[in-house]
Amino acid sequence: MVIVVSIYEKRPWIKNYDDGVNPDLEIPDISYTDAIRDALKKFSANMALYFMGVAISFNELDKYSNQFANFLLENGCEPERDVVGINLPNIPQYVIAHLGTLKAGCAASGVSPLLLEKEIKYQLGDCSAKSIITLDAVFENRIYKKPAAELDTLKNIVVTNVGDFLPKIKQILGKLFGKIPKGKIKPIEGKKIIKFMDLIKEYKDTDPNIKVPPDALALVQYTGGTTGLPKGTMLTHRNILSNVLQADDWLKFQKGKDIMLSGFPFFHLAGLLVCQANVYFANTQILIPNPRDVNHICKEFKKYKPTLMANVPTLYQLLINNPKFRKLDFSQLRIALSGAAPFPAESIRELEAIIGENKVVEVYGMTEASPLVTMNPRVGLKKIGKVGLPLQKTIVKIVDVDTGEELPLGQEGEIIIKGPQVMKGYLNKPEETAHALRDGWFFSGDVGRMDEDGYIEICDRTKDMIIVGGYKVFSRELEEKLYEHPAIELVATVGIPNPNRPGSEIVKAFIVLNEEYKDRDTKELEKEIIAWSKENMAPYKVPKLIEFRKELPLTLVGKVYKKGLRDEARK
Repeated sequence: MVIVVSIYEKRPWIKNYDDGVNPDLEIPDISYTDAIRDALKKFSANMALYFMGVAISFNELDKYSNQFANFLLENGCEPERDVVGINLPNIPQYVIAHLGTLKAGCAASGVSPLLLEKEIKYQLGDCSAKSIITLDAVFENRIYKKPAAELDTLKNIVVTNVGDFLPKIKQILGKLFGKIPKGKIKPIEGKKIIKFMDLIKEYKDTDPNIKVPPDALALVQYTGGTTGLPKGTMLTHRNILSNVLQADDWLKFQKGKDIMLSGFPFFHLAGLLVCQANVYFANTQILIPNPRDVNHICKEFKKYKPTLMANVPTLYQLLINNPKFRKLDFSQLRIALSGAAPFPAESIRELEAIIGENKVVEVYGMTEASPLVTMNPRVGLKKIGKVGLPLQKTIVKIVDVDTGEELPLGQEGEIIIKGPQVMKGYLNKPEETAHALRDGWFFSGDVGRMDEDGYIEICDRTKDMIIVGGYKVFSRELEEKLYEHPAIELVATVGIPNPNRPGSEIVKAFIVLNEEYKDRDTKELEKEIIAWSKENMAPYKVPKLIEFRKELPLTLVGKVYKKGLRDEARK
């Protein structure tokens, strides 16, 4: 019997790995919390966090997180069973609560502080969270009335303020001038409510030393919910430790020496991985509570001189357009990671013209993969417009969207993934889990192609693919082409039903104009862009409708909110 080995199983991408990257990386059989204990002790004097002028050492981070863990354990939270919601921006309390939750053997669930009351209630209820830490302003306005009072499973509420670690004078002035949000803390029958600063005074700071197996649940991380209700992705300690070690072996972090500046929110898994990796490697993190405040980012960059950056492309584009950013010294910056959304090739070139050549490393991932799946090489060939090579111990295949049959290299199809970082499943959703995980493969819902060197290009989400007269239009490819027009600063394309051809769609483009074109007549510009499109792309790809906007709607993480635009266009 002849056994035919898939071209993808042969891992054609390995030949393009940087020297020193191990394709068969060994993952130790321990939990993430066991893995970080050495760094917390060995580098105890190093600075772990910089936040608004305040420095917190690894020794302090270790003790604070122990206190949070002991609070949970002494108030009914059970290891390998209970979930803790973390409803905070990127402030020291997030890192402390996250590590403390894992040290207690519980699972953490990041809850965006921008969610509405009903969205917070859904997430906490779906994962049966027993405890939550939240801002006082969020507690008063979006938790006190409904989620807390109506959820029987929620027993403990820790309330904190953005300014809790700041000097008293900064706290007073910040609240007085409205720069620091504040809210009233009120009792709720049947719930234990405690201020964070009281918690770290009252509970012991010794490590509870809870041992959990590597396959124990570490995170219940909710997807963006682009269709239907968000799904709780179950990630184990093995999943997250695998991804941390894959990233290190690939990027070669300088243990105890690197300084990271990232605008990714910790409630998003990309931001959380950055946080987890930097704790594991005892590297310093510069916390950015508001990633839209690019002047503050520039100030922190100038002060602390980070060696690493990690941001969503839209934030890099905001920085590119900021004169203060262009004047910074980037000589110490080694890597600028970009992920979570497409990064136009022209913008990558513009960024590297500022920070230095070959420093941008595009990555691709998703919540269900902890999140990293592919990366461009750190020093080797980076193919701009492609998201790199599958990581160590990770196999990626391209299959037919409809049949699931494997496709040859170079053809577009659905990306499916197998590796140690792939999730356990979706919480309380067996049907969705069965659909996503098949025979050990995770079906991503992303459409892409792999070239002969193993580099992957993302064409679209299957849900974002536009069908025009039977032809598949990949919105990402279309947008990449439209970015070549000098008038276009930002663009998003969606498909809307063609009233004259049932089952077919037409392309609509939402466009933000470059500054020098904003005073031009939009009717004339529309004609010009459509005429240009007809000269530069196949007829079925040409946008039939164009709408100019001052800005495009973004998700909480900074991705363009395609679902909102699509729903709006179809109405």
